[in-house]
Amino acid sequence: MSVNPMAYEAQFFGFTPQTCMLRVYIAFQDYLFEILPVVETVILKKLDGFPGCKITPFQIHRCTEKFLLLMKEQFDKLFSKMEEVVLQLVLNIPKNVLLPEDKVHEQYPYSKEQFQVLQDEIQQLQQQYKAEVSAGQALRAELEEQKAVQAELEKILQWFDGLENICREHGISNFKESFAFLTQKAKKLQGVLKAVEKKSKKMK
Repeated sequence: MSVNPMAYEAQFFGFTPQTCMLRVYIAFQDYLFEILPVVETVILKKLDGFPGCKITPFQIHRCTEKFLLLMKEQFDKLFSKMEEVVLQLVLNIPKNVLLPEDKVHEQYPYSKEQFQVLQDEIQQLQQQYKAEVSAGQALRAELEEQKAVQAELEKILQWFDGLENICREHGISNFKESFAFLTQKAKKLQGVLKAVEKKSKKMK
């Protein structure tokens, strides 16, 4: 059998030419092995009509086996020649023929060097894309952090607005005075808390 892979032919036919030839070879060989026992049976029936014949069934079987080997040797020789001719002249696509799906290579031919340049550009673009994706993820994470900080700042501003409203209710407009007022209130609360703690201890 031929060792040439014939990949282009396999692409066109859907099977390798060597596989086709192997199937033909096996089919003929199977047919040969099937037909000879039939021939042997026919010979034995014919010999039954000759009572004086001294040829035994074993001798006939030996003769058919020899004939089978001879036929196989001759077929192998002929088949190798037939295979060479079929693979070269029938199942072979000439070098100057392009399959329809490969016409694009004829319109846009590229050398190995040009193809390598394209591969390098693709790799660079992929790396740039990955870098941009990573940068986008980092920006989104930072934006989430900024949203959280903004929410906290809004809470603090609300707290200051509430503090300012309380101070205005007590007639304090100055910010320093507001803190002094709150400090005094806090001290008073601490004093009240301590007094409550002392009373609770005495009650225990």
